[in-house]
Amino acid sequence: MSENIDMSVEFAGLKLANPVFTVSGTCGYADEMAEFLDLNILGGFITKSITLMPRKGNPPPRIVETDAGMLNAIGWANIGLDKFIEEKIPVLSKMNTAVFVNLAGKTTDEYAAVAERLASENAIAGFELNISCPNVEHGGISFGTDAEQVKVVTSAVKKVCGEKILMVKLAPAVTDISEIASAAIEAGADALSLINTFTAMVIDIETRRPVLANKTGGLSGPAIKPIAVYLVNKIYNEVTKNSGIPILGMGGIRTASDAVEFIIAGASAVGIGTANFTEPDCAAKIIGGIRRYCERKNITNIKELIGSLSPG
Repeated sequence: MSENIDMSVEFAGLKLANPVFTVSGTCGYADEMAEFLDLNILGGFITKSITLMPRKGNPPPRIVETDAGMLNAIGWANIGLDKFIEEKIPVLSKMNTAVFVNLAGKTTDEYAAVAERLASENAIAGFELNISCPNVEHGGISFGTDAEQVKVVTSAVKKVCGEKILMVKLAPAVTDISEIASAAIEAGADALSLINTFTAMVIDIETRRPVLANKTGGLSGPAIKPIAVYLVNKIYNEVTKNSGIPILGMGGIRTASDAVEFIIAGASAVGIGTANFTEPDCAAKIIGGIRRYCERKNITNIKELIGSLSPG
């Protein structure tokens, strides 16, 4: 009976085979995950951040586990745009899933330059605009916490990204996330992804120093999931419900039940992040688990679940 369940979703004009993505920074550029997971079974895949020039990122140590997640302070470490086009686009072009490239930069011009160079690449379905990263020294976070800056950078990238879908990634630690979401949409965002990580710290009590060389990092994993579900529902109700703008919900998803929570809250699709490090094939298990949930609840189309939260 489960084969009769329609798992496909519409996402900013794309028809995805199912609502499950792997998120930026957790699966590299796709080739790194090949032996653990068939990425072609996914609804979508998001590359790690790409900047105009190569970046070494922050010094180590830059990852530390916590009781309910992990902190990372990678700092946009990546091979740079030229090498990405030369070495990774050929890999991505062989994939049968929707590929989004996570864009990063220190200035609006850098974001736009990367998008413009990649706008003609057929292997790419869209961009995820990373304006909310909490573990880089300059740029990034300052864009994502100010509505006017969000408009400026989103508008600049939208002008040069051609037919590609533009998804804006939202920072959770802001005064009013609905204001930020509205600003992104007003400036041309086709979709939103949320939430990004929270700035956090772990201290080594023996040395009385931060564990991370960067002092702080982005907290992800199960610890942030209830906050993420709440913020997805808030954005859905206050901003996107009547606009047709889809949400990619993320933050601590480990199981199918986690993913279903986000979809009921208003997410059209969900992103698996930190869980990929501990269980590289968890996305496949989550897809199967969502299907079984639908079968158990006599749901024939996954779209019936989106935003179906009962008010009482």
